[in-house]
Amino acid sequence: MSQEPAYRERLSPSLWVLVAAAVCAPMAALVFAPVDATLSLVAGLVVGLGIVTALIASSPVVEVRGDVLHAGRAHIDVGLLGTPVPSQGEDARAARGASLDARAWLLIRGGIDGIVTFPVTDLDDPTPAWVISSRTPDRLAAAVRRAQVRPRTPRR
Repeated sequence: MSQEPAYRERLSPSLWVLVAAAVCAPMAALVFAPVDATLSLVAGLVVGLGIVTALIASSPVVEVRGDVLHAGRAHIDVGLLGTPVPSQGEDARAARGASLDARAWLLIRGGIDGIVTFPVTDLDDPTPAWVISSRTPDRLAAAVRRAQVRPRTPRR
């Protein structure tokens, strides 16, 4: 039985990235313009839609399902994580830059300001933390905290 996610966010590209990708359409159309005008328009449309669709479809998903945090293809049990630290603005820039541990596992996307840092408490894991981009870092951190508390709560 599949469990509903407590939190789910697709880290899709920003509008400006999609607009910049769509600029490839007229470039492709110009390549085929000397051959045929109709072919040129079709090629431009196919290239533009293809690039935008590929960018959106390949966007990683961050999800808290049960007691597991999924970030892209990676996943970790929330019981192996410490207290999440959500950051935005200047704090997030510092956490992504000067304060970033080179051994940390990263899922950082440009155009997404917020991040959440999850310290890894597993002593056998060489990764000290997971750093994940999020448009709603407070909600992601709260979902992980709820998932961390849930297994410790006795069932009725």
